[in-house]
Amino acid sequence: MFSLLRPLLFHLDPEVSHDLSIAALGCYGRGPGIIRAHTGPGVAGQPIELMGLKFPNRLGLAAGLDKDAQAVEGLARLGFGFVEVGTVTPKAQPGNDKPRLFRLAEHQAIINRMGFNNHGVVAMARRLEAVRRRNRLGGTLVGVNVGKNKDTPLETAVSDYTRCMEVVYPLADYLTINLSSPNTPGLRQLQSGDDLERVLGGVATSREQLSVQHSRRIPLLVKVAPDLHAEDVVEVARAIKIHGIDGVIATNTTLSRQGLGDSPVAAQAGGLSGAPLTSLARQKVAEFRQALGVQVPLVGVGGIVDVASGEAMFAAGADLVQIYSGFIYQGPALIRGLVAGGQRHRG
Repeated sequence: MFSLLRPLLFHLDPEVSHDLSIAALGCYGRGPGIIRAHTGPGVAGQPIELMGLKFPNRLGLAAGLDKDAQAVEGLARLGFGFVEVGTVTPKAQPGNDKPRLFRLAEHQAIINRMGFNNHGVVAMARRLEAVRRRNRLGGTLVGVNVGKNKDTPLETAVSDYTRCMEVVYPLADYLTINLSSPNTPGLRQLQSGDDLERVLGGVATSREQLSVQHSRRIPLLVKVAPDLHAEDVVEVARAIKIHGIDGVIATNTTLSRQGLGDSPVAAQAGGLSGAPLTSLARQKVAEFRQALGVQVPLVGVGGIVDVASGEAMFAAGADLVQIYSGFIYQGPALIRGLVAGGQRHRG
């Protein structure tokens, strides 16, 4: 089906195509019956227990596709072991001006400068409450990626993260603190120094309070940028261990344009994802694995466009992987390949 729809979707404006796809996946999720994640002999096809959670397979959808939890059940029906929704902020916000989403099909890449456009955390919570009431996910886990509003000063950013945590805590299987989007001014400054300590200390304290309140402790992860230097990786890893953060998601989109050649779209501002990120993301996963040791779970994301790049991400030290741009270009075939086994060729 995807092979038939792809030419039509790629003929449309990227953001229009995205919105139509989310609406279609929302409808797809309304089909009858319990939804079961796929399992198989592929590199990501086996269940695993991490952070006190049972993942039915090791393949997830990265945050950014379903920002408002509008298509959780439809995405789960495609076979993902876990679906990460968001990034969500305390208040609804429109994001950056359009156009803000660009395809580079010849490179299997995407540039976006969306800017955390979302309906706000209360609206997301209503949708997740409906998903939980229907109780049809059959083991597929749901993570919530949280961020700060554009107009919130960096000095008080932690209050935005903890506000989101408070609202979605009883509805999420895990929470991700997004410190690494390049499309919210200054956000990446939160990955270092006193800002990092303030945010990680604040969210860790909030999680402990919420654990008592809800009699349930859920994992807390941090999503980092691929553009960190080696010494930055060591600093972030040290802070994560000090504050008891449960895991790391490496990586977000990159500001680099390496590998794009003379593509006219390369001049667009925003974060780059897809095949050009493969090597850099894998390198950061390897660096974080060395810095964190073997005990801290690591989710590898960035440039997984086929089975070979998925295998390489696991070999670099990832315990779980997530896909986004590869899914946009390859469709459900990429899920089947990673879970059930399939073509290793890239492209």
